[in-house]
Amino acid sequence: MRPQVRVWSPFCMGWTLSDDVDVFLAAAGGFLRGDPVSNTVALTVLEDMRAHGPGLYGDVLFGWWTRDGRVQGAFLRTGGYPPQLSAMPERAARDLADVLADRGARVAGAGGAKAAAEAFADAWTRRTGARSRIVMRQRLYRLAEPEPPEPRPEGAARTAGRADRPLLLEWAAGFSRDAGDGAAVNETMLDSRLAAGRVVLWEVRGRPVAMAWWSPVVAGMSRVSAVYTPAAHRRRGYGGAVTEAAGHAARKAGAGEVVLFADLANPTSNSVYRRLGYRPVEDRTMLTFTTPTP
Repeated sequence: MRPQVRVWSPFCMGWTLSDDVDVFLAAAGGFLRGDPVSNTVALTVLEDMRAHGPGLYGDVLFGWWTRDGRVQGAFLRTGGYPPQLSAMPERAARDLADVLADRGARVAGAGGAKAAAEAFADAWTRRTGARSRIVMRQRLYRLAEPEPPEPRPEGAARTAGRADRPLLLEWAAGFSRDAGDGAAVNETMLDSRLAAGRVVLWEVRGRPVAMAWWSPVVAGMSRVSAVYTPAAHRRRGYGGAVTEAAGHAARKAGAGEVVLFADLANPTSNSVYRRLGYRPVEDRTMLTFTTPTP
């Protein structure tokens, strides 16, 4: 039996909240699919939940902002992660902070489209007295004209199989540590990507030296992520090679748009992605909130 559907009426103009993924998709799915590149995170998370059930990421909360009868903004929050905001009017982002504060929600931060995330953070800190701090600035890239890595490193790409699972778990944990989020590896998602053939390894003389994943194709878009090279194999071009291979696999699977994120504090990865044919789309901001102790 499915849990009872709950839809909350908006506390401020335009916002409606729900904890039901189907309700959210019915209301905001068209808005999100209208710009699948910018809404890559929401679309892939929702597709994963559709495939594996609403409990995949723990407790969830969704919302959409309507003006003049049209959805013009949306957010989602999964598990204990901060809400992720789409592009939206700054007023909508500020109103969302009030909506969540009125509900007594515990909000540890915010992320997403730069203007929206920063407007939300400004309103949240004013309302609650919390302090905000930017923890990461990211750039969203889309693959324009694919370019092979030059010089091409030794080795070749292959699709990972079940026998690679222990290594992938280790590397996924390493990727999470390097990213600084400390998140536990979602083994359900790893197994799903393995079963679907969406994990790519770069091998040198039969030994894996780098990995990358690519998401299911949703609204013609797929995202390359979890690009990871263990420290012992870095600075040899393997990360760029496996990224190129993952993007090629996603395109072969039907993705007209292939995207990825890069940390703006890492000039190496940004340079590599540009050389592979990725072009900037927009910047994202991730913030954390802390409440001053009395």
